Amino acid sequence: MSNNENAIEVRELRKSFGEVVALDGIDLEVSRGTILGLLGPNGAGKTTLVRILTTLLKPDAGQAKVLGMDVVGQADTLRSFFGLAGQSVTVDGNLTGLENLELIGKLYHLGTQQAKDRARELFAQFDLTEAGNRLAKTYSGGMRRRLDLALSLVASPPVLFLDEPSSGLDPTGRIELWDVIKRLVALGTTVLLTTQYLDEADRLADQITVINHGRIIASGTPDELKDQVGGDVIELSIKDKSRLGEAAELISQFGVDQPKIDFDNGWVKLSVANGGSVLAEIVRRLDAHQIELEDFLHHRPTLDDVFLALTKQPYESNKQV
Repeated sequence: MSNNENAIEVRELRKSFGEVVALDGIDLEVSRGTILGLLGPNGAGKTTLVRILTTLLKPDAGQAKVLGMDVVGQADTLRSFFGLAGQSVTVDGNLTGLENLELIGKLYHLGTQQAKDRARELFAQFDLTEAGNRLAKTYSGGMRRRLDLALSLVASPPVLFLDEPSSGLDPTGRIELWDVIKRLVALGTTVLLTTQYLDEADRLADQITVINHGRIIASGTPDELKDQVGGDVIELSIKDKSRLGEAAELISQFGVDQPKIDFDNGWVKLSVANGGSVLAEIVRRLDAHQIELEDFLHHRPTLDDVFLALTKQPYESNKQV
């Protein structure tokens, strides 16, 4: 099974919780020095997969290897070779920020001075230097999130698992985090990333895997997945939400597939072969039936469109099994 070019290899991985099937025969490969974006709706199985790959959970069947080491049989050895930043921040509020990092350094058997030097290096990298001697419980939510991410990097791990890493960060913090991740990958780190922000996956991921109901339903580069949707996307905001279905039926003939209706937000989405030539016709047809628009958008497919086409539901954060 092992391939020296792959940092992560998964074969026929299965996991159930009672009658709930979280993973139903997953196959996955992540090349060394790349970023895999793992996407899926609530309950799809992403967090379960991350927990298995980080030795926190045992699979029911199948095999998973990280850096050629089996996640079950070689779990103790493997834990020294990866970093993990989960959905929940796990810093110790009764220690200072630097003490948190120094403690993790000592747990990785770094010398006292080496642990201190690494802590200061990471504080500078995450723009936390001025808060180093403050108790972590006095940090803002964004600062605690950055500290938690820094903890996962103390040992400079060759593989990094990031489960919704930018949750709680402001836009500036997210961009700074993206820069850190890009620098790590440029130096050879392999990253498996789950995220609630599709623009984050679009910006960072070399490959994207979409999982739903415990199965992989699509894989490819961001551009390859967008090409599967094809053409342009037209989005129409209907003023009278009760007429969304009628509007979708009226414009269906212009699309390459059936319109998608977002009842919660009052939008109709339609994939078309040439948006520029049909948009005016769509607007005229709705106007002829006295369906008033609040707004409209015309754009190339996004990962949101890909996700909607594959799963038949809008993307949302995945607090899941």
